[in-house]
Amino acid sequence: MLRVILIDDEALARQGLRELLADAGGVEVVGEAASVKSASALIASLNPNALFLDIMMPGKDGFSLLEDMEKCPPVVFVTAHAEHAVKAFEFEAVDYLLKPVRPERLAEAVRRLRAASGETEEEPAYTQGDRICLRTPERTIIASFSDVLSLEAEGDFTRVSVTGQAPLLICRALGQFEETLPAPPFQRLDRSLIVNLDRIHALEISPTRGTRVFLHESKTALQIGRAALRRLREAMPSLGDHT
Repeated sequence: MLRVILIDDEALARQGLRELLADAGGVEVVGEAASVKSASALIASLNPNALFLDIMMPGKDGFSLLEDMEKCPPVVFVTAHAEHAVKAFEFEAVDYLLKPVRPERLAEAVRRLRAASGETEEEPAYTQGDRICLRTPERTIIASFSDVLSLEAEGDFTRVSVTGQAPLLICRALGQFEETLPAPPFQRLDRSLIVNLDRIHALEISPTRGTRVFLHESKTALQIGRAALRRLREAMPSLGDHT
C-alpha cells in the first residue's frame, strides 16, 4: 500500500485527485496540505511513501518544498503549467501530470511510484502516448515518443535521435530503454539499435552499400545487417521484399 500526501492549494483539485487515487487501488491518502509550510510539517510527521505536489501555490512554490528537504520521498508533480516539466525532472520527479488529470495517466504514475518505492523490481513501462525525459550533463529534453527516431548503443551509453534536436548521449544502457519503451512502435533490430517503426519512410538495399533505413526528419540513414533486416521485415510485413 502506497501512503501518499496531496499538496495543492485548491481543495477541489485535492478532492478530484483523491477520488482518482481511490479508483487506482493500493493507494492510501494519509494527509493533505494547502501550502509548503503545512506540507513540511505533515511530511515530517507522517513519513509518506510519495508526494503528489502542485507547483504554483501561494507563498513558496512546490520546488521550494523540495529544495528545503534533506531527503524527499518520490514526487509526482500535478500542475496546470506544462512549461515547468524540465525543471521538475531535474528534481528527479517520478512523473509530471497536467491538470485535468486523466485516469489512465494517473494509473501510470502510480505504477511508477510503486517501482520508485520498491514495491516491485520491474520498472514501469511507458505507454505510446507518453513522454520521456532525456538527461545529459548539458541539457534535459522532454520528448513525446512520436519524436524519438532511434536509439543506438555506445558502450554503457545510448545515443538518442529526437526530431529537431542534435543527438543526445544518455548515460543509460540500451537494454534499459528497451524494457520501458512501448512496443510497438519501438523495435530492437540488433544488439545496438532500436528504431521507431512509425518514423521509417524508406528502405534501401544495395549490393555495394548494404541495407540502409531512412527515418522521417533524420539526415542520417541507419546501416543495418541481415539479421536486423529480417527482424524489421517481420515487424513491418508491408516492406515485403523491396530492395
